Amino acid sequence: MTLMSRQSTISDDYLKQQQELHKDAMYGVASLLAAPLVKSILEQTGVKSVSDYGAGKCNLRKGLHDLGMTDIEYFPYDPAFPEYGPPKPAGLVCCIDVFEHIEEPYLDRVLLELKSITIKLGFITVHTGSAQRILPDGRNAHLIQKPASWWLPRVCQHFEIVQLQRSRDGFWILTERQPS
Repeated sequence: MTLMSRQSTISDDYLKQQQELHKDAMYGVASLLAAPLVKSILEQTGVKSVSDYGAGKCNLRKGLHDLGMTDIEYFPYDPAFPEYGPPKPAGLVCCIDVFEHIEEPYLDRVLLELKSITIKLGFITVHTGSAQRILPDGRNAHLIQKPASWWLPRVCQHFEIVQLQRSRDGFWILTERQPS
C-alpha cells in the first residue's frame, strides 16, 4: 500500500493558511460533536483502530476519551501538524469537517489517500454551506460549498455508502471500502 505525500493533497500556500487558523482554540472542534456517533460506530462494529484524517488538535480522541472509549488505537493525521506523520491505515477512518476545506483540484487525491488507508469503514461529515471563518487570504474557510448530490458521486468512485444521514448543516456518511 503506497500512501501519497502531503504535497500531493494540499498546496503550500493553503497549508500555511490552515496552520494559521489552527492557532485559534475554537477552530476544528466539530469532531467533539461527532464523538458520540463515532463511539457508537466503533461499539457496533467492534473496530478497534481509528485514523483521524484532518485531526486538527486531536479533538476526536479527546471526545472519545471523555466518553470512556480509551481502548482504541488512534492515529491522527493533519498536514497542518507535521508532527503527526503520514496518514495511517485503520479499521475506521474518520474525516470530520474536512471535505469542505479541501482545495477542489486536490479532492480526488484526498479520496484516493482515504481509500488507501481505509481497512473497513469510513465516517465522513460534510458541511454544505459557508463557514463563519474567513481564510487569511479573504476566501471563505469552506472552499467547496456543494450539496450532497455533488459530493456523493465523487465519494462513490472509491467507497460504497453504508448509511447517509442529513445533518443540520450538511450530511454524514458511513462508507465501506470498495473491493479492489
